Parts: sequence; structure tokens; C-alpha cells
Amino acid sequence: MRSKKRLAVAVIALFALMFTTLTGCGKAKKAEEFVPKLDTSSDASVTVYGNYSNFEALESEFERFNVHYPNVSLTYMYLDGYNDAIGNSLLSNEAPDIYCTFFWMLGNPAYEEVFGAAADLGAADSGIDFSCVRDSIIRKTDSGEILMAPVLATTCGMLVNEDLFKKEGLKVPTKWQELEDVCAKFKEAGYGSPLMGFVSTESNSFEYNFAYPALCNAVRSNPSMGEGFNNLDPSTGELMRESLEKLKELADAGVIDADKCISEIEDNYNSAIMRFFEGDVPMLVCSADVASGTKKRESQSESFSASPFEYSFHAVPFDEKGGFVIDTVSMNFSVNKNSPNKDMAMEFMRFLISTEELENMASVKRLITTSKDNSLDSLYSSLSETPADHTFCSIEANINDNAVKQFRLAAHYVLMGEMTVDEAIEAYGNLSK
Repeated sequence: MRSKKRLAVAVIALFALMFTTLTGCGKAKKAEEFVPKLDTSSDASVTVYGNYSNFEALESEFERFNVHYPNVSLTYMYLDGYNDAIGNSLLSNEAPDIYCTFFWMLGNPAYEEVFGAAADLGAADSGIDFSCVRDSIIRKTDSGEILMAPVLATTCGMLVNEDLFKKEGLKVPTKWQELEDVCAKFKEAGYGSPLMGFVSTESNSFEYNFAYPALCNAVRSNPSMGEGFNNLDPSTGELMRESLEKLKELADAGVIDADKCISEIEDNYNSAIMRFFEGDVPMLVCSADVASGTKKRESQSESFSASPFEYSFHAVPFDEKGGFVIDTVSMNFSVNKNSPNKDMAMEFMRFLISTEELENMASVKRLITTSKDNSLDSLYSSLSETPADHTFCSIEANINDNAVKQFRLAAHYVLMGEMTVDEAIEAYGNLSK
């Protein structure tokens, strides 16, 4: 598969203060032109397995790599049920050369074979230079190995219909009280659910995208409780309180109609975007992964095509300083150390891990680059205004997948009125569907 590189939309400097403050690394060193180190006439093949049904951003990188290695065949394959299937795929006769990995897989026994098959991308003989990548999002093993390379980043927030705010004479809220005020005014103006999103116990739900950043802040602010939280110690459920109380306030105020969201938004991606494009949703709480799919779907929405509107992505206000923006890796790539095509797979990774290629990939995908030179689609421009103490990397909290699942259940039950905040906190570690 091949796809033409799409021209990037106007870009802006994003998160400069955020990442300089967090990592102290400043700008990456000046990029050097890629110089092939293998035989450029090689006719090797490289296959990448992932969980995106289509991956135009990666295919763009295939094309750019073929400028240097014109005879190398690069293929992307969507793996159905990726999380459950990737381990077995690595043990099969059709194992991928490169495969997608995610931070939440770390420490989970179910994914031991996934990282057991991963090559050390940080080894001296790999030739991969990680100096262009933000230090804060690179995960290393206890022995210093880099088993996965961050290639796309994301964050939580909300898509805002700017035209509706202009129509009602309102400003996009940046603080909690402002959010409450504009939601109340939208309600008065006849908008049944000023806030909408994918309401569910699943990942990337409204509950998660609204409350998870504040949970991360609570955990990183109370490091002595972090281990207990990851071990599902009920006494650490208190870390969820502020997040859950804010969710309850939204529900009690009626500014999110959870039943309406459930009936009208069936999934956390396509359905959410298409519902937002109906044009009557002031704010859709989601992730940048969801926002990344908007451009392609503008023409697919009859409502948006008939009545297009301006929209942008913002942090969800959480307190009187604003919202929390967490620098989170959306996707990593790992190389199969047992691959017969390992040398070319590592060469592709050496090509990809550079400021230019990481930014090109993010631009085509319309996501956030993992490079230190942060240039991004103007869709996300407001995030650069987030206070420095409200911006941090998710690794600082280091919340494992089991704890996240408990939190999602607690948040959902509180939003739906099935549990009080106190009940959800007391049940932490023992929550189930």
C-alpha cells in the first residue's frame, strides 16, 4: 500500500514551555541528513503489524524510505483483535518485523512474550539516535534497554464547536467555573447536553478523558500512595476523589446527558466524530486520537458538508488554573529481534526516529509529534496556553493498566449514578462490571 504525502496544515510551536520545563532538554540538535548504511539495492521486505485499520501516516514514511531503498518492500497489516493476537503472531511463521506496542502493556504478564521478542533499540549497534525524542516519554528497562520507540503522542481534552460559542456569545472556558457557567448558558439556550462523549467503562471514554488527567496529577502529587494504587490497595482509592467529585458535579448539573450520549455515540472514534459534526454539540470530550480523525471525516458527514463550522481542541477545565494536559505516547514501535529481516527493520527505525520523519508522521496522522522540536497542526494551538504546573508526562504518574481499569469503572458508576463517590472510593480494587 502506498499513499501520497499530504501537505501539512499551518503549524505552530506547541508545548515548548511544557516540555522544556518537564525535561530540561530544550531543542533537539540540528537534524542530520539520513545516510543509508545498508546496500541500497537490497530487495528486502519489512512488515509492520498494528491496530489501526488504515495507517496513511506510516505509509507516507514507507514512501520516503523508498527514496533511499527503492527495492525494499514495506507493508502495513491491520491485525484484528490486536491486543489479544499480537503475542501469538510473534510466535507464528508469519511474525511481523515491526509491531505496535503501548505503555499499558508494560508490567502485564499477558504481554511478556511481546517484549521478550523486542530488540534493544537503544543498543549502540542499532544506530538509532533517540536524542531527537523527548526524554520524558522514552521508557527503559531496569537494565537500560529501549524496547519500544515512541512514534506518536496524544493527550486528553475536548473538541469545541467554535461557531456555537460565537452564536451564543460565549467564550471557550479555560477554568472550572467558566465551564460550569457556559454549560448552564448552553442549557438555557436549549442544548440538551452541552458536553458529550463516548460514555462507557471502556478506554477513551468520556469519563476517562475528562477525569484521568486529574487522577494522574493526584498520583504524581502523592508518590507515597502510587505503589498502593497500582496494587489496588482500597485505602488508596482516595486518590480518585477529586476526579470523581467533578464528574458527579457535571452529572448533577445535567450538563452531560449520559443516556443521550450512550444512545447516540456508539464508539469512541468514528461515531463520536460524526456525532460532533452534526453541529449541535458545543463540546465533545475525547482524546487527540479522536481529534486526529476529524479532517478525513469532514467530507463524510452530510451535516458538516452542508453547514461546516470551525472547531478546535482544548484542555478540559478542571480547576481555577485550567485543565491538565498530559503528554502521553499514543503508539510505540518495537522490532522483532527474531526477524530474518531485522537488519532492514532496524534501518527503517533508524530512518524514522528523526525530527523530520516523526513530525511528518504526526502531521499526516494529525496527532502530536514525539520529537523535541514540537510543531503541530493548528487544531491543538490552545494547549500551548496551559499553565506549566498543569502540564506533565503520564510516566510521572506511572499508573498501570489494572489501576486504570478500576478507575474507569469507578468513574462510570459515579457518572451514571450507580454509586456515590464514597462508595466508589471504598470499592476501589474490587470493582467489576
